[in-house]
Amino acid sequence: MRAALYERHGSAREVLRVEELERPEPGPGEVRVRIEVSGINPTDWKSRSGGTPRPIDGFQVPHHDGAGVIDAVGEGVDPGRVGQRVWLWLAASANRWGTAAQWSVVPERKAVPLPASASAELGASLGVPAMTAHRCLFADGPIRGKTVLVAGGAGAVGHFAIELAKHAGARVIATVSGPQKADLAAKAGADLVVNYREPGAADQIRSFAAPGGVDHVVELALGANLELDLAVIAAGAVIVDYAAEPQNPVLPVRACMNANVLLRFVLLYRFPDEALDQAVADISAALADGALTELPVTRFSLDETAAAHDAVEGAAVGKVIVLPG
Repeated sequence: MRAALYERHGSAREVLRVEELERPEPGPGEVRVRIEVSGINPTDWKSRSGGTPRPIDGFQVPHHDGAGVIDAVGEGVDPGRVGQRVWLWLAASANRWGTAAQWSVVPERKAVPLPASASAELGASLGVPAMTAHRCLFADGPIRGKTVLVAGGAGAVGHFAIELAKHAGARVIATVSGPQKADLAAKAGADLVVNYREPGAADQIRSFAAPGGVDHVVELALGANLELDLAVIAAGAVIVDYAAEPQNPVLPVRACMNANVLLRFVLLYRFPDEALDQAVADISAALADGALTELPVTRFSLDETAAAHDAVEGAAVGKVIVLPG
């Protein structure tokens, strides 16, 4: 099979190459998936670059997310799964066979049935962002009837946070940096979209969240946005941060105390198993209900995987995917 891979950390164009490899065989408890679409996330290029290095077992086929069809199963797996459309999550975690290849082998729980109503491109967009969004929303209990603020509502995590929150019965405010991103957040279903760069952003949010304020914040830039968050939250609100900024934030402790705020930090690789399983179940339910939608997609061929990594590293709007062919 053809696969993109790297054997050392470095820039995409220095270390990524496409080679012919022996097609992997599934072991006990595993399935092999013929990959139709491979989704790229920031964690993929950060691992490849060495920014968040992980051990390399000889070589690494990158990308955690993907969608395709199961074509072989290992011992202990129901043979009836052969031919099943699936979406994959954390395929490259402790596994050399990521999704940037014509085939991937993963533990069967990481290959989740993809309904006929969902495209392969949507399936390949779910894993990292949708599961991160789910944990950000539900780690502290139900959100039905609450007001949720999603920072960066046009990004992949923000997009699925909006849709999962709406599916769960919350009112949703999204913040964005410009008109194009505002359109994306509105299309995802946000009840209010605010350009955080404009004067009066806090007033718009407070007015919508009245009388109590925002109950729950999904945050990607705690240092940059904490002043705004503290200005609009209700007493006892939860702020959940899922991304690290170049500089660690300085917390205004007294202001946080006055707000009785709960700060939570999440990282997908360290989620408890029960949280992962619940995320898969809830995402699957939302998919079945037609509540999750695609972001704008930029497509690259397998031979263009390095360029695709550069696009994600350059903060391309929407979702960047690779088509293994």
